[in-house]
Parts: sequence; structure tokens; C-alpha cells
Amino acid sequence: MTLPSLPTRADFPPDFMLGVATSAYQIEGHGKGGAGLTHWDTFAATRGNVIRAEDGARACDHLNRWEEDLDLIRDLGADIYRFSFSWARIMPEGRGAVNHAGVDFYDRLIDGMLARGLRPAATLYHWELPAALADQGGWVNGDMPNWFADYTEATMARFGDRLWSVAPINEPWCVSWLSHFEGHHAPGLRDIRAATRAMHHVLSAHGRAIAVMRGLGMQNLGAVCNFEAAWPADETPTACRRRALRCNL
Repeated sequence: MTLPSLPTRADFPPDFMLGVATSAYQIEGHGKGGAGLTHWDTFAATRGNVIRAEDGARACDHLNRWEEDLDLIRDLGADIYRFSFSWARIMPEGRGAVNHAGVDFYDRLIDGMLARGLRPAATLYHWELPAALADQGGWVNGDMPNWFADYTEATMARFGDRLWSVAPINEPWCVSWLSHFEGHHAPGLRDIRAATRAMHHVLSAHGRAIAVMRGLGMQNLGAVCNFEAAWPADETPTACRRRALRCNL
């Protein structure tokens, strides 16, 4: 049997852009560089929450290996690198004092992308909440949209002019429902009231962040959402009509 050949850039339209994506806690090495604790540190330290009790303290050591990582992305032929800022690396307590080592890291990282011809696509929040804010209720707390707006302004005032695109919150469904009702992600709650409050505050925080960035003159702003295809259990007329109604919503 002859295996099909792998696609090349020539198989795509000239204006088609390829991208890769990561999140801060999953790759950087959160135990270094002056970052504050996050609710994922707490969640991972709780017995039974994470396989083999693994955490993000070392992760992929991107904090130290970012240059070779960016070389890999460039050599892969990607046009865009979607990364996330660590709120707790920039503001260890979630508010107030800035960690200059963290800010300097993102300065180098963004400049490194630009030097390699990569378009920086940033996410402000990829599931990683400073523990100090989590201790005050996190996304269940009605002050979260204000805290998130302050974090957005501090971060984008420094980096916004070099970013190709920005999404405030990665996958709001995961931040609210998966984490506050199903309990699979930090903070690991199983409370429908907490989940609905978190949903409201996540959406409010997204809107506040967008308004802050527009006020700074930034463009190409959007959201990162979970999308799934839904198919009927069979091809009966009733099932097909239901599918058509769902598709037209």
C-alpha cells in the first residue's frame, strides 16, 4: 500500500496562515521567575486531582528554552504563535505589584517572535488564576471583572502595540462549567450556583477586557470558544429536522 504524501505549504492558498498554540502554565515552568502561586498549583497539590500529582512547576522549561522553542515554531513553517500570559507571573498577587522578571520575560518572548517573522497572538487568561484571587472566591466573586480589567490594562499598556491579536479568555466553558460544576479543572468545584456565577463573571470580564483594549487603540480582538459538531442518532425525518433546527440557531 502506498501511503499518501504529507501536505506542504504549497497545498494551501498563498494567504492561508498556519499557527500553533500553548498556554503559560502548561509550558513555562511556573516554579521559576518570581511567579506567584495559582489555583492550579493548589488543585494539583490536592491528592487525586491530577494523574501522578504532576504540576506546572517545571513543565517544558519554556522560561529558559524559549529561544529554541521559537526556532522550532519558525522552522515548522508556522506564521502565528498563540501563547498566553501568566497573570500570576506578571502580578504574583493578582493585583498591585508587578513582577519585573515576568514582564521582562514576555518582552523577550514577543520580540523573539517578531524577529523570527512570527505573529504574536496572545491570550490573557488560559485557566490560570492567581491563588490570592482564588482565595477570595475567584470567578465566583463579583469583583473579578474589575480585577481582570485592571490586569488587562497593565499588560496591554506594556505589550499591546506588538501583538497581532488578543483573546481575553481561553474557552469560557472550561473556565466556568468544567471547573465550577463538573470539577475537572481548578478550582475543582461541583456547584451549579458557583458555575452560573462564574459564567456571568467570565463573560463580563471578557467585555471589560475588550473595552480596555479598544480604549488603547488595539484591533484584531476576539474570543476562543469550544465548538463541537452535533449529529443525529439516526437519519429519520424527526432526527434530521432536529439537526436542521440546531444548525439554524
